[in-house]
Amino acid sequence: MSLIDFDKISGIAKNAGSVIMDIYNRDVEVEFKSDRSPLTEADKKSNEVIIQSLESFYPNIPIISEENSEISYSERSSWSEFWLIDPLDGTKEFIKKNGEFTVNIALIRDGYPVLGVVYLPVDEILYCAEKGSGAFKEDRSGNLSKISNGVHYDELEHIKIVASRSHITDEVKEFVEGLKNEGKEVEMISVGSSLKLCLVAEGSANIYPRFGPTMEWDTGAAQAVVMESGREVLNYETNELLNYNKKSLLNPWFVVE
Repeated sequence: MSLIDFDKISGIAKNAGSVIMDIYNRDVEVEFKSDRSPLTEADKKSNEVIIQSLESFYPNIPIISEENSEISYSERSSWSEFWLIDPLDGTKEFIKKNGEFTVNIALIRDGYPVLGVVYLPVDEILYCAEKGSGAFKEDRSGNLSKISNGVHYDELEHIKIVASRSHITDEVKEFVEGLKNEGKEVEMISVGSSLKLCLVAEGSANIYPRFGPTMEWDTGAAQAVVMESGREVLNYETNELLNYNKKSLLNPWFVVE
């Protein structure tokens, strides 16, 4: 089990964010991957910064990144811990220049996130958590505050549901209608990237149903924040905590509540 300097990981995320912002403030060239998802210079540069830094500080901990994910299950299945990173979650939001994109670094240990850093470069806001130490939010002035969300949505009459700006599905709409049929007053919040999970963690939203495709690197860091805030990220079918380093890195449908 490795000892991790939490401040170093936060610093790496901020450095990656600075590189992203240098590109954000000029015209962005967009490529498309084989699955037609967009890829920008910012994704690649942020990935380089994070991987080089992690390999320098923690050479014995392997890395899975969105931009470097072709590692066979036969190799990674024996890993007890590894870094899981998404160097730029919300590439579509980056291209739209709406600011709703994040840098994500998680440490996965025995199948679950034990450390997570989520950084919003435009707002210079950092969400961070370490297992057993709580979840925190740092503003652009460096002020650090503990975050928690103690009230489950079942206990509320007015529910704030956060959903994807780019990927809202018919199943999510049905979920919302189900709550309304229970007599709940529902307010929808549309946001991009892993920020959605962080909004539930801090109590700005009460629930995030995700009934569509995501990958493990989309959720790992923010799940650490959610769990340390007192909430959970649950597999929609099994009602168990979302776990990591599966044979397929595709997440099942889940609910953050």
